[in-house]
Amino acid sequence: MKKIRIGVLGCANIAHRSMIPAILSLTDKFELVAVASRTIEKATSFAQEFGCEAIAPYENLIARPDIEAVYIPLPTGLHKEWINKALMAGKHVYAEKSIAFSLSDAMEMVQNARNHNVALMEGFMFQYHSQNLKVKEMLSNGAVGEIRYFTGSFGFPPFPDPNNFRYDNEIGGGAIFDACGYPVRAAYFLLGNSLKVKGAAVHFDGINKSSLFGSAFLSGDNGIGASISFGFDNYYQCNYQIWGSKGKLTANKAYTPKIDQTTTLTWEHDYQTEIIECAPDNHFAKAMMEFHRIICQDNQREKHYTDILQQSETLDTIKKMTC
Repeated sequence: MKKIRIGVLGCANIAHRSMIPAILSLTDKFELVAVASRTIEKATSFAQEFGCEAIAPYENLIARPDIEAVYIPLPTGLHKEWINKALMAGKHVYAEKSIAFSLSDAMEMVQNARNHNVALMEGFMFQYHSQNLKVKEMLSNGAVGEIRYFTGSFGFPPFPDPNNFRYDNEIGGGAIFDACGYPVRAAYFLLGNSLKVKGAAVHFDGINKSSLFGSAFLSGDNGIGASISFGFDNYYQCNYQIWGSKGKLTANKAYTPKIDQTTTLTWEHDYQTEIIECAPDNHFAKAMMEFHRIICQDNQREKHYTDILQQSETLDTIKKMTC
């Protein structure tokens, strides 16, 4: 098994809290070489904690010939520049969601990945959590009968800091490219690729023009519908539900379970309700395992290219419908 030398481009909280520890846990698959920041001071604080090199600025990490792959936790609005630079330098790229600010940006990224024969993956790690894999298996086994409807919600109260980058429309902030992406990806993950946006409603901040909350409706084959709701200043929600001809299945903590957290599924069928406990799972590490797999198996990359384009087109459509 090939061990991949990887660098981290940016010192975001998710990198510090979850993704770098996940990389370090996969000692047979990755070697963390360096962390880059715009300033050497910030890079050094990360590097000292995680036992790797500090690099500044970002260009110097991309230029390193000994780094084969790059993890990019930068805000969405910065992805176009840095993902494309990394891809064109021949680096495999795992980028945080949302990977692109528009469909055209996503198309450019995917084309660069194909042209340079490298992996490109978007970081919706909940797809690799055993809870959600169990839901997919149960649906395949007829747990709810024929699927009729999906509804998914992800939202949370306002961020304490009004200057949080997620409110900054210029760097790709807003609820569409943050919270909305989760239930959209869950709908495709569970229902398949035929879904298309039919309508959307989004509230935008009157000052900085970033999206704050909204909803969308998608429809697919056989009359199946999917309702999506999301927001930055909402009562907390992190769930999805699949309603079928013979039952209903709900994931109560669908997108962001902690790695030590037991989660529950609620399965309603035959006029009874079952609560199914799902063991804790490290979906960050499992997502990186998938990244390693598509690095080593180039014939497995096309699904991720397709997912990126589909996801980006959907979010782009929701935004354009409501701007």
